[in-house]
Formats: sequence, C-alpha cells, structure tokens
Amino acid sequence: MATEYLGIDVGGTNVKMGIVNAENGNITNFYSHDTGKWRTSGHFVDNLGDAIAVQLKENPEVKKVGIGVPGLITRDRNSLVEITAIPEIDGTPIIPMLKKRFADCDFYLENDANAAALGEYYFGEEKLPEDYIFVTLGTGVGGAAIIDKLVFKGGGGNAMEPGHMPSKNGKVLERNIGKNELLDLATSMRAAYKGTTQLASDGTISTTGLVAAAADGDELALAIFDEVGVMLGDGLVSMIRILDITTILIGGGLSASFDYIMPAVNRQLSYWLTPYYLKTLLVKRATLANDAGLLGAASLCF
Repeated sequence: MATEYLGIDVGGTNVKMGIVNAENGNITNFYSHDTGKWRTSGHFVDNLGDAIAVQLKENPEVKKVGIGVPGLITRDRNSLVEITAIPEIDGTPIIPMLKKRFADCDFYLENDANAAALGEYYFGEEKLPEDYIFVTLGTGVGGAAIIDKLVFKGGGGNAMEPGHMPSKNGKVLERNIGKNELLDLATSMRAAYKGTTQLASDGTISTTGLVAAAADGDELALAIFDEVGVMLGDGLVSMIRILDITTILIGGGLSASFDYIMPAVNRQLSYWLTPYYLKTLLVKRATLANDAGLLGAASLCF
C-alpha cells in the first residue's frame, strides 16, 4: 500500500488539508476550513488540532503531517515567529503543542513558499535538478531556494525573501509587482496612454483582463507586463549571482502572465549575466498550480 501523508496549507483566508499519496500526489479527504472563523474563536491552534484529529481518525495509517505557514518560523522549525495574516499565533511553539496531543505522529513545519518549492521536486510534472530557485507571484512575491533537495534556510531560518529586495521607485520588489501594485501600474499607464487599447480607462482593470488583452496582442497590456518583467528579471539576476543556481521556477496566482513577462525577464537576464550562467539557464512555469501549498506541505514528510 502506498505511503500517505497529511498535508496542511495554512493561509490567511483558508486552511486547506488533505491526505496525499506519496507516490503520485493524489489528494483525498480534502477539507478547507475558514481561517477567519478559527481566528475569531481565539483558539486557532486548538481548532487546527481538532481538524487534524478528524483526519487522523479517518486515516489511521497516516503518521506524518506537514504544515506550510505564510510567514517566518524558527530555524529549528518548531515555532511560529511572524505570521502576518494571523498575528495572534506569533510566538506559538506549534510543533511541540501538536506533538503533545498526537504523540505517535511526526510533524514538519515550513514556510509556505519553501514548502511549495519542495512540492515541485516531488510532485511536479517535470523532473527537476536538485538545485533550483522558486519564485511565487501573487498578492506578494515569495521565494525559496532548494539546494541538494533541501530548503535553504539561511542563518536565522528565513532566507529567500525576494519580495523584500530593493527595487525601483524606492520600493521593495513586491510593492512594485504584487497583484495590487500591478493593477495600480496598469491604471496609471492606461491614464497616460494615447493609443487604442481594450483596457478600461475607469480604473477597473483586472489581472484576468490584462492577461486576456496581452493574449490579443494589446500593445498597452504587453507594455505593462514588460515593465513587470524588467523588475522581476533584475531581481532574478541578483538571486542567480548570489546562489549560482540557474533553474528558476515561477509559480503563484500571477504566473498566468508568464508568457507576457518573459520577454522582458529574458532581456534583463541576457544583459546582466555572463555565458557561464546563460548556458545552463532555464526559467519555467511551476506546475502544481492550486495544489502547490498542500502538496508542498506533504512533501516535507519525505
């Protein structure tokens, strides 16, 4: 019988959990819990424990549980440090608490972007090398480096925060190309644009609308994604130069715009990098999409 793990993806909106088949990544017993409800009860970790109890009762063969959280954790992977979306659990020794309640289970904690990155190695559609950089584009910009098949933790345990690298306009990268900032950029470029475009001028541009316009060859939409690609490309150059890793995966909700930001990303990479890097450089889209968080959490159990 195939080994199964319990994967838990803690998010600001929902806590998703499911039983993951270690061989093929199939997810069963999927549940999504409302993070807000658990928060208002004031007993977030107890509620998490209750939901875990239900899963373990229904799947008694499961002995390993992986948990991905959106924020900073201790280097020993036992406690939460700064979980911006759920600040009341900051400082909680979550793993010892769960271990006390479920003595015969092993628990593994990781930052959600790190977990999602690792998930691509074990469950992604294509075989990856043992070293790669993973960048998520969404409301913020997250990242991870996998080195020798392990999450690169850095000195204090929270390495690889590419969204907080200095970027243009006196802002960090995610304040330039996060989802809301992308739409602000689109609105201001639309206001200054004199040509014809299918993008609305009344401030109602959506990311879906931007991608659709770019797919139709809309010049303004392509120019907006070009601007984003330049900023992302410059950030990638820094990561590649510092880590000497040339396989890059791009995931997250905004990765739908991958094809339209890549020309500018490639321009920056070609401009800044030497042949040593360029000859092995590969930038591609991550493959796990909406299951990345849950499968990533389960991959911590390997």
